[in-house]
Amino acid sequence: MATQAPITHFTGTRVAIVTGGAQGIGKAIALRLAADGFDICVDDVASKIHLSKEVVAEIQQLGRKAIALPYDVTKEQEVKEMVEKTVAELGRLDVMVANAGIIQDHLNSVMEANIDEWESIWAVNVRGTVLCYKYAAIQMVKQNPGGRLIGASSICGLQGFANAGAYCMSKASVRSLTQTASLELNKHKITVNAYAPGVIETQMKRYIPKFNGRAGIRSALDRIFDQDKPGMKGMSIPEQVASLVSYLASPESHFLTGQTIAIDGGLVFN
Repeated sequence: MATQAPITHFTGTRVAIVTGGAQGIGKAIALRLAADGFDICVDDVASKIHLSKEVVAEIQQLGRKAIALPYDVTKEQEVKEMVEKTVAELGRLDVMVANAGIIQDHLNSVMEANIDEWESIWAVNVRGTVLCYKYAAIQMVKQNPGGRLIGASSICGLQGFANAGAYCMSKASVRSLTQTASLELNKHKITVNAYAPGVIETQMKRYIPKFNGRAGIRSALDRIFDQDKPGMKGMSIPEQVASLVSYLASPESHFLTGQTIAIDGGLVFN
């Protein structure tokens, strides 16, 4: 049985990378960690660099250092460079929040699966998370002592939903990877956990017509808007997810590892 990862004794300024940090949940996480005293690397795709720089400006107003990087998490060399650039600019790496992810635009069953489309989702949600965990862990082991790897799963990683197989598979993979990596990295004082949001206000609103407009789908959204079901009402906001990540990134969470924690108003029980 793995022993607990002891609380880190590092007392200097801690540094976090947040991928997909230009908007939505990623932005909320970056701002919350900055408020917690972290210096931040805000990473997102090149097309969103202007948004990333706006987040950096907000972080700097909080009195923290921050950089904006345009690296693609599906490309191994770019993830490696993202970690190296962060360490060069900010001094170290203590927390990796592998938040970048995409959701499928077209709902379809397994019988209708477009494998190219499904694999494009897996490239970001699975491959990207693996690469972020890999290169962050290498850096954390090198610098010592310890660190935090935090991944973005979903309620769709805890329970399957009809016609959303590509996304559900990808987020279940994050959960599985998080368990495996926690066992491998515990000896290095690195904890590995994931957050599993339900439906988030800024991110999911545009998908409501797609979910509710297709016959036969008993989706998460159908259940959320069933006002007769207690604990399943409405959507959460990114700041609520950021609060959970804040704890997972903190020294106080040193005894918590390998977990995927739902934050969904009781929609899915883990």
